[in-house]
Amino acid sequence: MFPTAIVVLQLLPLDGTGTASDLMQSAVDLARSGLPAGTGRRARRRAAPWLVIAALFVSLLALLPLAFIIWIAVQTGWETVSALVFRPRVGELLVNTVLLVLLAVPITVVLSVALAWLTERSDLPGARLWAWLCVAPLAIPAFVHSYAWITMVPRLHGLWAGVLVSVIAYFPFLYLPVSAALRRLDPALEDAAAALGLGPWRVFQRVVLPQLRLAICGGSLLVGLHLLAEYGLYVFIRFDTFTTAIVDQFQSTFNGPAANMLAGVLVSCCFVLLGLEVLVRGEERYARVGSGAARHQQRTPLGRATIPCLAVLVATTLLALGVPFVTIGGWLAAGGTAVWRFDEIGLALGQTLFLALAGALLATVAAMPMAWISIRAPGPLQRLLEGCNYIVGSLPGVVIALALVTITVRIAMPLYQTLFTILVAYTLMFLPRALVSLRASIAQAPVELERAASSLGRPPLQALWSTTIRLSAPGAAAGMALVALGIMNELTATQMLAPNGTRTLAMAFWSYSGEIDYASAAPYAFIMVAMSLPLTWLLYVQSKRMAGR
Repeated sequence: MFPTAIVVLQLLPLDGTGTASDLMQSAVDLARSGLPAGTGRRARRRAAPWLVIAALFVSLLALLPLAFIIWIAVQTGWETVSALVFRPRVGELLVNTVLLVLLAVPITVVLSVALAWLTERSDLPGARLWAWLCVAPLAIPAFVHSYAWITMVPRLHGLWAGVLVSVIAYFPFLYLPVSAALRRLDPALEDAAAALGLGPWRVFQRVVLPQLRLAICGGSLLVGLHLLAEYGLYVFIRFDTFTTAIVDQFQSTFNGPAANMLAGVLVSCCFVLLGLEVLVRGEERYARVGSGAARHQQRTPLGRATIPCLAVLVATTLLALGVPFVTIGGWLAAGGTAVWRFDEIGLALGQTLFLALAGALLATVAAMPMAWISIRAPGPLQRLLEGCNYIVGSLPGVVIALALVTITVRIAMPLYQTLFTILVAYTLMFLPRALVSLRASIAQAPVELERAASSLGRPPLQALWSTTIRLSAPGAAAGMALVALGIMNELTATQMLAPNGTRTLAMAFWSYSGEIDYASAAPYAFIMVAMSLPLTWLLYVQSKRMAGR
């Protein structure tokens, strides 16, 4: 009780208005934390009405793109919908998309698990350096990967080109959770299996791999959703997917029903992925009672396999990092100082930073009520509202942008291609990133501090600001950084919704590369990578801290 009271006094100075009775009431309120469990749960479930209203508003707004696609389908009529959906072109796009996911995701799983095991569980020389190099490709936008590869291999087109570049661009999304899970595994289970006569491969197959199921399923889902949503990567290599077809339909004919029906099929594919992830994940128990004995995991000696394993890591690094950096460096050298148009670059950089900071701040503020309720007042309504916030994260950016374009054109024309609309789109697209980070931070802020602040006479909003929000500031900053990174590298929604005259780094890169002026596009690619590398390092360090390293 005493340390908590001291913290309260530090956060909430009395400035002459507090009295002895205030302090006594604060102590009584803090002491209530020792009440029976049932009473505490009932107290935690009482959320301020304004917080519930704010969370409900944001959740309904998050469902707006999905609801609008359904509404368009109803308004269009079944005959038109069936004519637009059940046609050869849609079948071709569906086959391309399904083959891409079925080929790229398993290859990514095998590669990521192999790299994670080598860097975390083997005596590989320079394991820490290789671990960082496996995460570093996250700093390179997917369309920059494609730009680099098509520059180096101009004939790289079609399905297998899409699989190659997709695996190279997205394998870190699987490597990070798998490597973090490997660090947390209890080596005693593997020792017990080995003592029963199982060889190293059987131990990995029967003991280690089942414990990685959650990490593999979550990472695979993330990779699959990125494959469905990606636009620029597949345009470079001339591989048609639903996303490229939707953007082409919108830009060429502005055909609302046709584009919306394609978006509906794409959303259905996203929900199929979500359902498959739930089925594969299962309901097995992945935790045990007790922390066990603290001990370091013994690294497996590679022996004669050291050279081949190093070759795998070298090849992966060269493909994922070497090709983009060599290509960008080559174009910068070929263009010389003429490609550094500092007036254009400065304008694009300024607009990118402004949109990234404004969108990150708005997304964090929008996620705050839901994050607070999910920790302080859990219940059926909270789970329902939180699910709405995560659903929007599974929708491709082009679907959200298309819905907002159609809504503003039909209902609120003054809002079409305005700063307000593009910031709303960013908020919806990256809301889950901010929500996850805020939830983790609010969970670590004691609820007793809010109660003590209220007992000292602070209004509910001021009490929340003085305690929980201040203590969760590091998590909020991390969430803002993740959202800002997504906005800086976002292309399709920005192209469709940004006000006239907007030219971000991604838009400028896309404009020059579309004109086959790869030298002029290189500075923008270089700046985007340079801005993303620090955040990628932060993600790597944070994954280490989560495992206690």
